[in-house]
Amino acid sequence: MARVVVEVMPKAEILDPQGQAIVGALGRLGHPGISEVRQGKRFELEVAEDVTEAELEQIAESLLANTVIEDWKVVRL
Repeated sequence: MARVVVEVMPKAEILDPQGQAIVGALGRLGHPGISEVRQGKRFELEVAEDVTEAELEQIAESLLANTVIEDWKVVRL
């Protein structure tokens, strides 16, 4: 078995209201030096050794990410 991480983030041109809310909260909590936060998702998968990169890419594109507004990346640990 192998561990794989799929990181999903909003595309750069997409507004991130959750990230903006976090920036506002950080300022109110006394951390004014943070000017931008982008919030994403992290999926950890335990996969068989014979699962291919193509299969992982298909999983990421068809199930884990909304490819219209999100970018994704597969990382084998």
